[in-house]
Amino acid sequence: MIIGVGSDLVDIKRVARTIERFGDRFIQRIYTPVEIARAERRVDRIATYAKRYAAKEACAKALGTGFRKGVFWRDLGVVNLPGGRPSLALTGGAKARLDALTPAGMVARIDLTITDEYPLAQALVIISAEPAESAARA
Repeated sequence: MIIGVGSDLVDIKRVARTIERFGDRFIQRIYTPVEIARAERRVDRIATYAKRYAAKEACAKALGTGFRKGVFWRDLGVVNLPGGRPSLALTGGAKARLDALTPAGMVARIDLTITDEYPLAQALVIISAEPAESAARA
């Protein structure tokens, strides 16, 4: 059962200008340490930051809150699952919102796809709920 869908499109040049202007202050406010480490290892670090920015926006939309009601940027962290597939790890207010959306006896699953084609970065998030017993077998 789908409980939320969100998408976002970001101008990579706008992210570049923001990082040029605010530097580490912006990066530390928006991104988790895992996201920062991954981006800083990349040749095109700005596109990596832009994709993660889009993913956070898309997830906030899928949660139905945007960045209010206790949901903050760093509550949403893009992570890679063991096979390499991107997903989101939620903490704080974002995790509380996800828990409130997830029906009893179900487990939430977050599917994420991110891509970029200069000058744009895009993300799509689908939050679904599946029975707890089938999630344990997966």
